[in-house]
Amino acid sequence: MIGTAISLDDKWTVTRGRILINGTQALVRVLLDQAQLDQRAGMTTAGYISGYRGSPLGNVDTTLWSVSQRLEAANVKFHPGVNEDLAATAVAGTQQLDQFPEPRYEGVFAAWYGKGPGVDRAGDAFKHGHYAGASAKGGVVLFYGDDHAGKSSTVSHQSEQAVAANAIPSFYPADPGEILHYGLMALALSRHSGLWAAVKCVTEVVEQTASVDVDLDAFAPALPAVSDVPPEGLHAAVRPYNPLRAEQIVTDHRLPLVIPFVRANGIDRVVFRAASPRLAIVSAGKSYGDARQALSLLGLDERGAAELGISLYKAGCIWPLDTESVADFARDHDVLLVIEEKKSFMEAQIASALVRDRHSPILVGKLDEDGAVLLSSVLPLEPADLARVISDRLSRLGLAAPLMPAPATADLQNGPGGELRRSPFFCSGCPHNRSTKIPEGSVSLTGIGCHTMANFVAPSKAMLPMQMGAEGTNWMGIAPFTGTRHVFQNMGDGTYYHSGLLAIRAAIASGVNITYKILYNDAVAMTGGQPVDGPLSVADIAQQVRHEGAKRIVVLSDNPDHHKRNGIFPDDVTIGHRDDLDTVQKQLRETPGCTVLIYEQTCAAEKRRRRKRGSFPDPAKRMYIAEDVCEGCGDCSVQSTCVSIMPKDTALGRKREIDQSSCNKDYSCADGFCPSFITVRGAEPRKTRGINIDEALFADLPDPARAAGDCNLMVAGIGGTGVITVGALIGMAAHLDGRAASLFDMTGLAQKNGAVFSHIRIASNPSGIHTQRLGHGEADLLLAFDMVAALSPEAASTLSRTRTHALANHAVAPTVAFQFDREALPEREGLEARLETRVSKDRLVFIDVSALALGLLGDTIAANLMMVGMAAQLGRLPVSIAALERAIELNGVAVQLNLKAFRLGRLYIADRDKIWAMLPGTDGRPRMPATLEEVVEHRAAYLTQYQDAALSDQFRAKVKAVEEAERKADRASTALALVFARNYARLLAVKDEYEVARMLSNPALHARLADTFEDGARLSFNMAPPILPGRAPNGRPRKREFPVKPTLPLLRGLAAMKWLRRSKLDPLRLFEERRNERRMIRDYEMLVDRLLPQLTAGNLQSAAALLDRISSVRGYGPVKEAARQIYVREVEDAERQFGQAANAGR
Repeated sequence: MIGTAISLDDKWTVTRGRILINGTQALVRVLLDQAQLDQRAGMTTAGYISGYRGSPLGNVDTTLWSVSQRLEAANVKFHPGVNEDLAATAVAGTQQLDQFPEPRYEGVFAAWYGKGPGVDRAGDAFKHGHYAGASAKGGVVLFYGDDHAGKSSTVSHQSEQAVAANAIPSFYPADPGEILHYGLMALALSRHSGLWAAVKCVTEVVEQTASVDVDLDAFAPALPAVSDVPPEGLHAAVRPYNPLRAEQIVTDHRLPLVIPFVRANGIDRVVFRAASPRLAIVSAGKSYGDARQALSLLGLDERGAAELGISLYKAGCIWPLDTESVADFARDHDVLLVIEEKKSFMEAQIASALVRDRHSPILVGKLDEDGAVLLSSVLPLEPADLARVISDRLSRLGLAAPLMPAPATADLQNGPGGELRRSPFFCSGCPHNRSTKIPEGSVSLTGIGCHTMANFVAPSKAMLPMQMGAEGTNWMGIAPFTGTRHVFQNMGDGTYYHSGLLAIRAAIASGVNITYKILYNDAVAMTGGQPVDGPLSVADIAQQVRHEGAKRIVVLSDNPDHHKRNGIFPDDVTIGHRDDLDTVQKQLRETPGCTVLIYEQTCAAEKRRRRKRGSFPDPAKRMYIAEDVCEGCGDCSVQSTCVSIMPKDTALGRKREIDQSSCNKDYSCADGFCPSFITVRGAEPRKTRGINIDEALFADLPDPARAAGDCNLMVAGIGGTGVITVGALIGMAAHLDGRAASLFDMTGLAQKNGAVFSHIRIASNPSGIHTQRLGHGEADLLLAFDMVAALSPEAASTLSRTRTHALANHAVAPTVAFQFDREALPEREGLEARLETRVSKDRLVFIDVSALALGLLGDTIAANLMMVGMAAQLGRLPVSIAALERAIELNGVAVQLNLKAFRLGRLYIADRDKIWAMLPGTDGRPRMPATLEEVVEHRAAYLTQYQDAALSDQFRAKVKAVEEAERKADRASTALALVFARNYARLLAVKDEYEVARMLSNPALHARLADTFEDGARLSFNMAPPILPGRAPNGRPRKREFPVKPTLPLLRGLAAMKWLRRSKLDPLRLFEERRNERRMIRDYEMLVDRLLPQLTAGNLQSAAALLDRISSVRGYGPVKEAARQIYVREVEDAERQFGQAANAGR
């Protein structure tokens, strides 16, 4: 039976029992629980929280907003900080309540949150506030987020040293339950001692969702007696100004209360102790879980480890560490091993205590007894590595040490040629796709924000960003000593409001030549689209930097008229369209001093969210690519770098199409110099219809077996496609079944088109789960929603040929590399082969789930739940069908679609014939000519349609000659003739004005448009006819929109004039582009004629590569001409090398 009374609100409302909660939610619940505890105690208190977002605490503010009604009812005030140090100062102010007249509360308990850089920044505020003290009925807890691995930070962070430098005690939780418990204990300690207290929140713990047993009724902190109270008192109060006395009160009176409090409340504890002690282990937080998992990998439970001579101590308070209790614990052991991540912290405290004890054990940790490195001070610790260290230690002690098996996956690369990554990148329609571009020869510096992802394109050329709020000030130190005259500095509007204005002020004062590009996108996109923490408009920024002394200010926008009508700007501010970016930047880099370019365009992801809520304009306008006209040149990607531009394979090669479901209506793609773009107004894409599915189909589905015992799952996919939702559903299903679950979602920037992973552990109870991440070879099941993500080290390292079962989706989406290299597409066969090296073939199932979801339900978004259904029916999931379906219902999003997808996945495994019977006979994909005969017939028919039979015959004859010459060299080969046929046909069928007119007026194109979009669409062509004047800001001929209705008759007339082509009557033959195209045909024919006599069996492959070089010459106008010039230069050298090799072989 599943827990039918369980709800999603349990994490907030259940005070006794088991809940499923993540680390951020536990942090927020600390405030709600403290309010409830105070109310029960008859105290009239209020709560306050302020801080600044940043991974791993990037979702604290959104979580607080999501429970705003609960906070209000608990009398807890959330005040987002403008930056970390000001937030800390506001928190300090809450403890001064009774120093002001007419207080309305007995005290205010307060919390601060921020990531490692914020701890560094706020140090001065911490020290001032902490020395002033906490009130007896208030209390302060600092939640500091540490990204040890630097996954979502400019530098990795370990902040306990900085916190301790301000004399603030630190607790270190190992899971979300301990975040809740230690958070409440920290407030209790703060009230008891007058100290502030801190809780260290590392990525793995704060981003973990776990089963937690809570009992608020039993929470009653023990408060040891205080014997040494200074005359001024322990708590915050008005005191005479005396800095040394303030420090003395902290050091001599408050801090000594910490360790008695820790002991009285069992915050540090001996987990188990050996009867015959040999090896003592001390650890805390995440590293404690790693140590437990290491013992598990060695096959040791608590009893087995103790019998072997191992003892384990868990520290909950890592500063000040109760070193006396640690020394007592370690006494009689031979070796004391301190396991902690990053630099030594507890070990140094323990060493200072043990050095006075002649009978202390040998202390090892970062170094062994011989001074050699034992545990890294930089890299994250992995349980497998710790298991080897423990095993080696036991062997040195002469004990029968269990051996750690070698990693199941030694090679974590994707295969030959290095690692194929699904890197994060700007969202579809992101302002940064354009705003981060700079003129040729310019230098640009990055800062904190999404725009840093521009570095991912050319990481070798990227300078690391400075700390937040210091953008551009490093240039002040470089400028006097370099010949570089000017730099651009990117800065987000969130950074500007946080502290960036000070950097601009410093640059103005220094007189350096710099242009600040303030990227105003109306949201803090980096951490989830939160609003900037205060009132800020484009006009406000312009006014501020003008009064600071900026030499010139320019505003560029996708809607400049809005600013001209509504903004109050300084008189000399220029307002223009974003299309003028390159021209404006060239002007600004020549302007001496500090200039400011404000680039305004709303964050694309935020636009999408607001449009769904109906709070942002949603233009009834779409772009469509006519695939026949498209040359596959990729200029649309060059202009927009938009990930909604997708490859489309056709009989005539790879073209482009727009993924309308992900398109955010930026329209930059239409700037590509290509007439294939059609503007569609007044009609949305038709919703793809699935098949009418009778629920009776699922009535007889057999109940599958469940995976027995504890189970580890790795889910790998693309950010934004529901990977995290799937993990949450499986975790909730385990919770509903009464089992314990742990979910750790690796996202970071992944939601921005990158790989995302969900590490899922399911056990019978929470004590059976030690770590958040799956270790080497630990995955029992892989759900590969995306094979590229599944082959990344994060996922591939968890796979085992002897343990892991896998379900993999055949469909392969392009990576961001496709936007910069039109040939960079992952090959499905290669990905499958690589996955087969990591998972045994008999445990691996490949299914084109995306095609099934689209065919059955009309939406590929249903593919993930379909795969979950397949895994469940195969008996690979350790949760019940009833629990999974209830979890889908509790989630409350697209419930019927997701239930149907889940059940169809089950049906596919149970009786796939029923699935195939429902699907259409064809998958709708065009038949691709592949053999030489098929290609020749296809292209010959096309050339007849293009011009006439004479051109078709010319093509056939030339291909025949190449085929015969190739057969003489190698009777079995047709590869050279195939390459020639494809390229020669494309050269002959020049897409001139006649052909483009024929294609755009083709009834088949307009039928496809009618099938794609709803009725009532108003269509316009986007073209740059050579006979019309005008240039775009980039110097190319200006593209214009031409309404289809009046234009179509003209195009039909032009298409009918194709008989003029190749004749002296053709007025278009005089255009330079047409002359070059004719020259290319002649040159290619002559190149072939020169190659054929030199062919041998040994050089056919080289000859084919030489003839295929011309495939790089694609596109229209300036795009094609630039490619042609490169080809002409390169083909001469390539032919020379071919000839030399041919002569040498004779």
